[in-house]
Amino acid sequence: MIGRRILVFIACLAAGCEEAPKPVARISDSGELVVLTVNGPSTYFEDAQGLPSGFEYDLATLFAKELKVQPRFVLTANPARIDKLLRDGQAHLAAANLARHFDFPGGLAWGPSYLNTQHQVVCRGGEEPRPKKLEDLAAKHVGVIEESVADYLLTDPTWTQLPIQRLAPGTSTADLLEQVAKENLDCALVESTRYTLARRFFPQLEVAFNVGKPIDYAWLVSTVDKKRILAAAGPFFERIKKDGTLKRLVDRYYGHATRFSAIDSASLLEQIASALPALKPHFEEAEVASGVDWRLVAALAYQESHWDAAATSPTGVRGLMMLTEETADRLQIKDRLDARASILGGARYFALLKDGLPPRLPEPDRTYLALAAYNIGIGHLEDARILAQKSGLNPDKWQDVRQVIPKLADPDTYQSLKHGYARGGEAMQLVDNIRNYYDILTRMEPRDTPVVPLATDPQASSKGSAPSR
Repeated sequence: MIGRRILVFIACLAAGCEEAPKPVARISDSGELVVLTVNGPSTYFEDAQGLPSGFEYDLATLFAKELKVQPRFVLTANPARIDKLLRDGQAHLAAANLARHFDFPGGLAWGPSYLNTQHQVVCRGGEEPRPKKLEDLAAKHVGVIEESVADYLLTDPTWTQLPIQRLAPGTSTADLLEQVAKENLDCALVESTRYTLARRFFPQLEVAFNVGKPIDYAWLVSTVDKKRILAAAGPFFERIKKDGTLKRLVDRYYGHATRFSAIDSASLLEQIASALPALKPHFEEAEVASGVDWRLVAALAYQESHWDAAATSPTGVRGLMMLTEETADRLQIKDRLDARASILGGARYFALLKDGLPPRLPEPDRTYLALAAYNIGIGHLEDARILAQKSGLNPDKWQDVRQVIPKLADPDTYQSLKHGYARGGEAMQLVDNIRNYYDILTRMEPRDTPVVPLATDPQASSKGSAPSR
């Protein structure tokens, strides 16, 4: 018998087969919640520092904290395999922007709904006649991906008559829309939530019409500890809806994109093609000098001057990074209108602002708060953080500070603040814009190799107050 097992094992090795994975343990036995998800801006991704982030990541991490266990995330490249992996017990639940539209077999169950989405047909704008209903797509090639979970729509008799093209598993909404922008497809069937984030890359695309009724996103729960998870998920979602946590998470990951216009996107894309090639070496040099992702420096510079080295404001700030004379003197910048000097100085100044914030601040909030300080100064940012704390909000979270920062321009508020009046609403808009610019730049300019930062500049590492721009 032992010899036969050895022969079977050797044959298995020769055939390249693998041992079937074991189901996850019960939560109480392992002390962890295993979450199945997919890589994407609204689910799970790693930022420039390699730290995990994403709407579903944050949501599932909060739920694990509710259960008093540690979360562990498992990624799958193919959303179509999620139900099988759950039936095999490979995770406790799937958190992957799943549209709740039918029941899965095999004992799986849907958790509470937490976000709405709408299927939409997206085509190139300006083309006539513009499709207004399904019948208008009869002569067009329409693309769809597994990520959109649109199978329940495609079984409709009207859809079965259309030339639908399914893209390969793992294709993202942005990749699908790129095929439409390049005229390889006429239109695409997408979800509104995913389109909100991806539309910034393709300003030439427009929503032609909605398809079907709005549907909800929900977690899909496996059979492992299903009762415990469902029993805890109901009160959890009810609480975060009531206390505003869910609303703040939605705004954190979707809000900045909804406040961004196609004109803004088109202008940046045009500048990426025309102006960025000459400036890119300076931005990359700034990353080496400061440790700040060059694309974030470029996004900040675009917000400040639209990459115009001769830019000057009525308040006296000048140059591509719009530095004050005081800041330029402190950073030993002789000519603010010199593009390279301005970029290096602005990147060092931004690094100084980040270093000056309390060490406990996490990313990406640390970056967002430093961006706001770049606009209004560290003193005014501290006033806003104090206001947030007094309002029962978290002064270390940008989404909380964002709620009160416009009050820096309110006479009933700023007169009692240590640093007085500031254009808080402008700082709020600046952070939104830079986040969008950075997302576009990271897609258009993917990183080839990591940049190793130099030793921190002594002038850019000192703690304490930073000069106002």
